[in-house]
Amino acid sequence: MRIHHILSVALLITLTTIFQVQAESVSLDALLEQVKNGRINDANENAERLKSFKANKALQGKKLAAMKSERTRQENRSAKLEKEFEENEKNLIVLEKRFRERLGNLKELFGVLQQAAGDARGQFDNSLTQIQFADRSEYLTGLAQKMGKSSQLASIEEIERLWFELQREMTESAKVVRFNSKVITAQGEEVNRPVTRIGLFNVVSNGKYLQYVPETGNLIELGRQPQGRYLSGIEDLEAASSGMVGFAIDPSRGQLLSLLVQSPGLVERIHQGGVVGYIILFLGLIAVLVAGERLVTLWLTGKRVNAQVKQSGSPQTNNPLGRVLAIYEANPNASTETLELKLSEAVLKETMGLNRSLMLLKVIAVVAPLMGLLGTVTGMIVTFQAITLFGTGDPKLMAGGISQALVTTVLGLCVAIPTVFLHTLTVIRSKRITHVLEEQATGMVAERSEKEA
Repeated sequence: MRIHHILSVALLITLTTIFQVQAESVSLDALLEQVKNGRINDANENAERLKSFKANKALQGKKLAAMKSERTRQENRSAKLEKEFEENEKNLIVLEKRFRERLGNLKELFGVLQQAAGDARGQFDNSLTQIQFADRSEYLTGLAQKMGKSSQLASIEEIERLWFELQREMTESAKVVRFNSKVITAQGEEVNRPVTRIGLFNVVSNGKYLQYVPETGNLIELGRQPQGRYLSGIEDLEAASSGMVGFAIDPSRGQLLSLLVQSPGLVERIHQGGVVGYIILFLGLIAVLVAGERLVTLWLTGKRVNAQVKQSGSPQTNNPLGRVLAIYEANPNASTETLELKLSEAVLKETMGLNRSLMLLKVIAVVAPLMGLLGTVTGMIVTFQAITLFGTGDPKLMAGGISQALVTTVLGLCVAIPTVFLHTLTVIRSKRITHVLEEQATGMVAERSEKEA
């Protein structure tokens, strides 16, 4: 190692000399002298280190002796603590046994209190009364945790408050209470306004049903309200100060209301019919307009015809009978056969006017259910395609598709049935007027025949 060190130092000195002084040459004697001086310096350093180590040897021995003494002291302390721990365990077993003996039946009571507090907390958190009495959750949680520890006992006040909370919940379930609370509207705004709680069943405000969210403790206005006949009772309830008021409650605490809200209304059912449903409704509108126009026209015409029958003077041309009578008076010298043909022609012409658009009503009454059947078949095809893609695992998918498919059939029948009645009514009125015309024409022909005879 010494030789290697010397060679390394010599090589370093040589390279440094060559780098710094390129033009000068170094003799071997000077190089040897430098190596000798470096060896002497290393020897001096090693000697100083050896001297320092020998001087500190006594101090290191003292430190070692002190550490051994400390180790012995800690070992003695550990043995003492282990002995105390064993004695404490024995005493703890004795004390726990004595504690259990003194508890006796109280231990079962505290178990019942723990279970009752936990059950009450779970029930109260989902109850509508939690809106008014939110501080009881913290008390019930603390009582249940306290009863779960065998080192703590419940006080008389805590037991009485548990009884009070249970009794208050039962009492509030039979009350209709009005108070102020924060409500989140359907638009997402948080407002403070009066709300009415009906027992443990429903909460309403401003004529609408509210939903209580236990996770956040907020009252949220239902984005979609049930039908109007359910909302009418809310206005009566909020306006009443005493007495009996009819109101629709949800005994399932929101489940029936959520299902009722999900059921589509009349307008949504119509939209489910699609294009075919719109066409059926358009046909129904045409049938109503045509039937209304025909009924009004026939009513006015029948009124004028009846007036013409009672009139003995010159015939009026503003009604079918008057026009028929005008033809009779316009041909006083015609033969019976000719007059009969002219009157038959006039009656036939008037009949065509009276029966105008009645065939359209009949066509609509026949086409509407056929259009409904077409929409149903189309909807069933779409439903079976969905079943092919997604399977029959979800009954709601099948029921919803079939329900939408049957909407067009219902629309078709709803249009066809009233149209049949309207068509029958207009035909009866038209035939009644036609019968009067034919009767009067036949009478005039008979009169002319008697005169000729």
